[in-house]
Amino acid sequence: MNHPSTYRDKRVVILGLARSGVSVAKLFHKLGADVIVNDKKETCPEADELTALGISVLCGYHPDDLIDGRTALLVKNPGIPYSAPPVRQALDRGVEVITEVEAAYWLSPAPIIGITGSNGKTTTTTLIGKLLEAAGKKPIVAGNIGLPLCDAVEEAEEDGWIVAELSSFQLKGTSAFRPRIALLLNLAETHLDYHGDMEDYIASKRKLFANQESGDTAVLNWDDEACRTIAEELSSDVLPFSLYERLETGVCVEPPYSRDILTERAEEPRRMIVYRRSASEGGETVIMPVDTLGIPGRHNTANALAAIAAALAAGAPPERLARPLELFKGVEHRLEFVREHNGVKFYNDSKATNPTASTMSIRSLKGPIILVAGGLDRGSDYMELLPVFQGLKGLVALGETKEKLLRVAELAGLANAHSVNAESDAEGTLKEAVRQAAALAEPGDIVLLSPACASWDMFASYEQRGSIFKQSAHTL
Repeated sequence: MNHPSTYRDKRVVILGLARSGVSVAKLFHKLGADVIVNDKKETCPEADELTALGISVLCGYHPDDLIDGRTALLVKNPGIPYSAPPVRQALDRGVEVITEVEAAYWLSPAPIIGITGSNGKTTTTTLIGKLLEAAGKKPIVAGNIGLPLCDAVEEAEEDGWIVAELSSFQLKGTSAFRPRIALLLNLAETHLDYHGDMEDYIASKRKLFANQESGDTAVLNWDDEACRTIAEELSSDVLPFSLYERLETGVCVEPPYSRDILTERAEEPRRMIVYRRSASEGGETVIMPVDTLGIPGRHNTANALAAIAAALAAGAPPERLARPLELFKGVEHRLEFVREHNGVKFYNDSKATNPTASTMSIRSLKGPIILVAGGLDRGSDYMELLPVFQGLKGLVALGETKEKLLRVAELAGLANAHSVNAESDAEGTLKEAVRQAAALAEPGDIVLLSPACASWDMFASYEQRGSIFKQSAHTL
């Protein structure tokens, strides 16, 4: 797209409200565009705010003539598929279709750190914000994590940073977007109901690096084969991180972990997080011991490595990084300790919306686990969960995928597997699942909500799902 200021007096259609839609509508209105906002929802609580500014808002349907010869640009909510009629009409007419990320990039006075990946985005984004704050770098954390990017650019300063969590949905709608530091944490099969296949999903993630140049930094997971393949194509400076390799340059664990958890021994040396540079740049710096990180789990160690790499690329002094990493105890809904009741610990991992995320969380906890899982059916067979299901004490399945999960449990030889029939509402169904899981648990056990699925079959968001789980655990 062109700079947003070039759309003065031109028709800009905003498709989808929510926070990012409101933010980008205000932005283009402020710049003098003729803005029309459309949302298929019958009730749009955000409409009054925009209407008061003189912005046209249409709710409840997509008008046939929404996209016409006057339309210069369509900015769509990332979750709206490209198969939606207004999007198809725009593309057929040659109207550019973008997401809010693209518009925000053009207006940002601050450089952007973009974080994407199938798992770990929210934790890593939050960590980067904490590290840069400790280093006095004036970060604003935004994007898919909460604050719309168009709001963030209004607050940003030239000598600060915007730290942006970015989904594949958001990145697919970019063209000129260029983060100064770009992180790809990992790639796993997910969101195929939206993208259609892994090829489109990976292509959307790769757009994070499409406009980077020499002097920009690409932080890549060297333990992920797909990430390494992408590294070969980049013009930017690659800064890798790894749990399993002794990197010559990058951020890694010393000594490295074994990929086979079963071969590790308790008497192995204490592991350290190290930053290695070329000899001419200063050799090796020890950042901190792994066991002093404030969040548990090997996957969270990988998130910390990525965050450290990004902070270092942004100019944070290495000696300022250990303390905030020690103090950080995780984000809400991501392996969040809820309570202990009758000797049973309850953990909320509602943000684990695919099997890979749930696998990592299950492996991070010590003790017998009764898993509460299930949700939106995106077509996976969930066989990836078979190895960890073999180590569970019990399963309570719910949602569209409950029968698939019960099938994996049967193949895993997990006899203590049950499902919850839908109650009158989603909240009642999840509360019943928590009651069943608690009934299966004994002192020393863990009840873990880690759904391995998106929430949209029953809940508005993973946040709502996690909040109901926590409430249910507290009212047992």
